[in-house]
Amino acid sequence: MKYRSIKKKKEFRKILTAGKRAYGAALTLVYLPAEEISMAVCVGKKYGKSVKRNRVKRLLREAFRLQAARLARPCAFLLIPKVAEEYSFETFKRDIGGIFNREKLTNA
Repeated sequence: MKYRSIKKKKEFRKILTAGKRAYGAALTLVYLPAEEISMAVCVGKKYGKSVKRNRVKRLLREAFRLQAARLARPCAFLLIPKVAEEYSFETFKRDIGGIFNREKLTNA
């Protein structure tokens, strides 16, 4: 599933202020209805060195990509992982899917 990357500070601010927050075991997801599916990952320096931060971003982007095909309506998403020692793809995928179901963002 294709999605657009959010890159502008103005878009981040809009989603953070007006968006709805949903919480999972390993991440916080902030979303706002939009024209098209768009997504950004927020991983700051408190998560570790650049190698670890980039790995977290890769895992989140792939987990989101696999779950985005199930979306019923387009939204803009911010994915904010919780600080942890270890991050796993399965945990992120399960959390994103669970949040999508709980918030009724999916077709199922």
